[in-house]
Amino acid sequence: MQVYLRSQNKILGFLWLLLLAPVCIVGQNLLPPITNYRTFDYGAASKNWSLSASGNGELFGANNKGLLHYNGEEWQLYQLPNKTTIRSVASIGDRIYTGSYEEFGYWTRTAEGPLEYTSLTHLIKDHEFTSEEFWQILPYKDVIIFRSFAGIYLYKEDTIKVVKPPFVITNMTVFRDRVFLAGGHEGLYWLSDNELLTHGNHPLLDRKVVVDMDLVGEELLISTKLNGCYTLGADDELSPYETKVNASLKQHQLNQALPLEDGRIAFGTIKGGIYFYDPAQDSFKRLNRQLGLQNNTVLSMLQYEDQLWVGLDNGIDRLQLNNPLTYYTDYSGAVGTVYDLAIYNEVAYLGSNTGVYYFEEDQLKFVEGTQGHVWDLEVVEGELLCGHNTGTFKIEKEQLSRVSDISGGYQMIKIPETTAAFLQGTYTGIAKYTKQANGDWMVRAVPGINFPVKYLCFENHNTLWVAHPYKGLFRVHLNENRDAVVKSEEFRDDAIPNIYNVRVYNIKNQIVLLSEGKWYKYDPILGSIEPFQEFQAYNNKNLVHFDDEHYWFIDNNGTRELIYTDLKEEKLILDDAQLKRRLAEEAEKIIQLNDSVYYFTLTDGFGRLNRSQFKEYLNALELPTPELNAFADTEGPHAIIERSFAVPYKRSRDLTLKFAAASVVRPRYYYKLRGSIQDSAYMDTGTLNFQNLPFGDYSLEVSTVGIDNERSAPAMITFEIDPPWYLSNWSVLCYFLGILGVFFLVRHYNRQKLEKRHLKLKEKLHREQEEHLARLEKEKLAKEVKLKQKELASTTMNVAKKNELILELKNLLLMNKDKFSNQQRYRAFIKKLNSSINDDDDWQRFEVNFKELHEDFFEILLDRYPSLTPKDLKLSAYLKMNLSSKEIAPLMGISTRGVEIHRYRLRKKLAIDASQNISNFLITLK
Repeated sequence: MQVYLRSQNKILGFLWLLLLAPVCIVGQNLLPPITNYRTFDYGAASKNWSLSASGNGELFGANNKGLLHYNGEEWQLYQLPNKTTIRSVASIGDRIYTGSYEEFGYWTRTAEGPLEYTSLTHLIKDHEFTSEEFWQILPYKDVIIFRSFAGIYLYKEDTIKVVKPPFVITNMTVFRDRVFLAGGHEGLYWLSDNELLTHGNHPLLDRKVVVDMDLVGEELLISTKLNGCYTLGADDELSPYETKVNASLKQHQLNQALPLEDGRIAFGTIKGGIYFYDPAQDSFKRLNRQLGLQNNTVLSMLQYEDQLWVGLDNGIDRLQLNNPLTYYTDYSGAVGTVYDLAIYNEVAYLGSNTGVYYFEEDQLKFVEGTQGHVWDLEVVEGELLCGHNTGTFKIEKEQLSRVSDISGGYQMIKIPETTAAFLQGTYTGIAKYTKQANGDWMVRAVPGINFPVKYLCFENHNTLWVAHPYKGLFRVHLNENRDAVVKSEEFRDDAIPNIYNVRVYNIKNQIVLLSEGKWYKYDPILGSIEPFQEFQAYNNKNLVHFDDEHYWFIDNNGTRELIYTDLKEEKLILDDAQLKRRLAEEAEKIIQLNDSVYYFTLTDGFGRLNRSQFKEYLNALELPTPELNAFADTEGPHAIIERSFAVPYKRSRDLTLKFAAASVVRPRYYYKLRGSIQDSAYMDTGTLNFQNLPFGDYSLEVSTVGIDNERSAPAMITFEIDPPWYLSNWSVLCYFLGILGVFFLVRHYNRQKLEKRHLKLKEKLHREQEEHLARLEKEKLAKEVKLKQKELASTTMNVAKKNELILELKNLLLMNKDKFSNQQRYRAFIKKLNSSINDDDDWQRFEVNFKELHEDFFEILLDRYPSLTPKDLKLSAYLKMNLSSKEIAPLMGISTRGVEIHRYRLRKKLAIDASQNISNFLITLK
């Protein structure tokens, strides 16, 4: 729920609260933040017998299971070799001394970070333990003293001297530069040259068990188990500690006293928790299980700076002393979430989702009849009004009276220019409250608005802005009496980004809206909604409180940090982890008491912040530089003595770095990584994890982040991820040599290839030349063949023509045979003609020319067909020349018919099918 400007009466109530704060609110056990560490948090046994802190704030605890170590981020348990209970611990220099059963020694940090143990009992000569446990460790000058009930053991320069008194030693301390011991009948002793001397006679300590001795001012405060405290003054006289707290200490069994740096004394008891006693005021406050401790049995206490560590019978608690932010916490859970807080008649009232509660004598009491959800508590006209889900009530302690039956009183605002008239947003609309002269309230619903109104504010005396949770924003015009709606303007999606959950405020006479995380304002001149420039830097942040000059914003969508600002130079960031966790989301409310004091409603109580003290606290606070506690890769940790690391590539897939700022409660961190990859971010824990970083050099800065978001000086480390083996220097050299070798191989190969190419080119040219010559020769031969063919054809045709002519002449002679007178001469003439036709010379010339063209033709033919006659060969030659029967007839001196008959016979001899051409057969014969 948002907070708006309160009425003048409410402001008067706040002024009363300022005056009454020491009486009511401060008295209501407003305590600094308490952090509970349970057994499952630190992973050890419940009992913690002794506590000690190193110079940088690391905690060491003597636990039933061993030595507990807390570096501000992680708990670590270290066990002794025999796994016995550790009863005492003391961090001195770079060693952590511990005492156990018949065993004591020290722990030192290894190079990788963990602790390792070194026993000292082997240095004891001529002595046997008598079931001793070492309950206390005390540094004195250059000696470390270990105390058991049976004796004290002085460790110096690797030697141990044993002092065995005849009584039980219950405590020891350094007082007046001497070691004082308590025990026995006489009570007090002091150590001188390894001997125990009695410190006078103190009958007040007779039969009393001293559990602690502490220096308070110039006096020694001596705490007993069941008889309270005593003081040993400058005159060595022992006197009772006459204070208000002493009676409570006797009742609850005192176990330890711890003087605090602010002058108070913390008394830890076995039955009653812790009593914080202020000697200056002779007053005390009690902190027990009901108020936040895990257990009422306090076994040990330790102050480190402004923190109080408490070792309990069941757990460890951490208190932040002198913190400007304090809390009231309802550990019973009955109160629930607090939605409002008011001061009325010097009594603090809380309104929650379970009803109304008030404080009386530090006790929280319930107002009967207020069961249900309380939205608003307002001091109006001198009366406390409660806006409840069932109506509105007037409250005064146990007395409850109903003022209105209208359910759901969200918010009440004063009507401008009136004295006793108010408007209230309810579940069903708006109600008007008017206080009558007789003191009664007249309540009427304002007609014209019948939907829930959670946020409302006046623009002027009769113009009201109201926001519906789901239906948007309305500008309502009221009549002069402000008891009825005259006109209503609705702003929907065309005017604002989103009509759901719009919030409306009157800020310096401007109507300011928050919609979908963006800030707007209403421009009355233009009649439109425009961006609100003054708040643009606070988009996506809710306004939870404001006054005339300052504003509180909360980042609900991100870190949930609270921002206090005047929108100019002043800006304060409150980033307390406990506060952020306990603020009720979307229902945060801040109540301003005065210029410095603010109250926060929480899910289990309320918180108080003194802003002036907070500023002083921040100015005095020096954030520590975080310390590196571990650097590990995939195969294990590295030594953290140095701040520079070399990581082999194969182990760099997962790098884990652990930082801690032990002196800061719940610290946050900011880191910046520079190198092959740049990265930066805020962290809620001190563990950094980098995966698959590229090889190369890196620098890392890690700072502690304070409650105001300021950063400490950074811790700086560097690390180098070696390149993979295939990119190492040797590999690069091999690659270079390989490339060089490949270059020469390629060069040699190219040269060989070039030579082969030259050779092939040469051969090709030679071959082409030979082919060219062969082609020329072939062409020449072809020409010669063609010429011979022509000659053969010409010769053959000439012979054919000659024979044809002779045959014609012979035929003429045969036809004119009777005309020859001399038959003998005729026959001689015919014989000569026949001789001319069958001239062997013509055939021999033909055969010679034919064989030149068709070499081996006759041999092949005779080889395949040996039955062929010379006449068959002659016919075959003519047919190979593709001569027709008509052309062959004169060459063979026979008729065409004779040629056909001869061809038929030749076909038979050659066994040629009738469908096959005999000339083609002979032409293709090879």
